[in-house]
Amino acid sequence: MSSTKIAVLALCMVGFVAACAKKAEEVVYVDEPSVSAEPVYTGKYK
Repeated sequence: MSSTKIAVLALCMVGFVAACAKKAEEVVYVDEPSVSAEPVYTGKYK
């Protein structure tokens, strides 16, 4: 085989192995929003 074909085949194999590699799970931490009580309506001027 020519060196060009070997180089292309090697690059294809590297891409295939990289695509099929097991991916690490990403851990995402989400801050819970602070929950506050809604103000109670007590009248117009209170």
